[in-house]
Amino acid sequence: MLQAKVQGVSESLEQGAGKRVLIVEDEPDIAELLSLHLSDLGVSCKQVGNGLQALQLAQAEHWDLLMLDIRLPGIDGLEVCRRLRSAGATVPILLLTAKSAELDRVLGLEVGADDYVTKPFSVMEVMARVRAIFRRVALDQGRAAEPAEMTVGNLHICTTRRQVQVGGQTIELTPREFDLLAFFAASPGTVYRRAQLLDQVWGYGHDGYEHTVNSHINRLRRKLQQNSADPDYIVTVWGVGYKFNDNLESEYVA
Repeated sequence: MLQAKVQGVSESLEQGAGKRVLIVEDEPDIAELLSLHLSDLGVSCKQVGNGLQALQLAQAEHWDLLMLDIRLPGIDGLEVCRRLRSAGATVPILLLTAKSAELDRVLGLEVGADDYVTKPFSVMEVMARVRAIFRRVALDQGRAAEPAEMTVGNLHICTTRRQVQVGGQTIELTPREFDLLAFFAASPGTVYRRAQLLDQVWGYGHDGYEHTVNSHINRLRRKLQQNSADPDYIVTVWGVGYKFNDNLESEYVA
């Protein structure tokens, strides 16, 4: 038991060692609490409480994670997220939202946030989410290379440029939406449960967060085709999960 606990602490420290996190929170007590616990993972933190300052720092320096409160002076967290994604930034973003602000959470995912936690939050939950994001990034880096280009029906995916076209028209995807689509397209016909997608694409498999998968897939379907109620690409396998349609003509280039 002791050995397992020591190993768990060691793995947590290894995940956070050398990582840089920008905490964007205008309540100093909350920012200091997050910083204190992140330091236990070996993470280096910087705290800012203004949206404009956060945007400038996020664009000027390398960060492994942005912890971004939505309600901020200057510009709000949703606008910070939107501007970063519009500029092509792929840094993981974890939103801090009010428990009652469901619309803000939905909009945050729409503009490219990776995940969210609601206030008042459990520090243990926040740290679990942070570790999960670090694991997911490590999985992405260590995963076998996906085909550089994939053409399935009218859909063309270029993983090196992270570009997607449907019928020759480029469509805009958030970083997580692109990761999800590329993961599905690399293994057509393979059925994935929501928990498996959380593990493989998000980097965690906590019970109760399957709605994150559902919301991303629904938005992705709407972007890929007009009639998302009858999806061509990511199809539902009732009672199990989702798969990428393997009945379409496809071509994969390494």
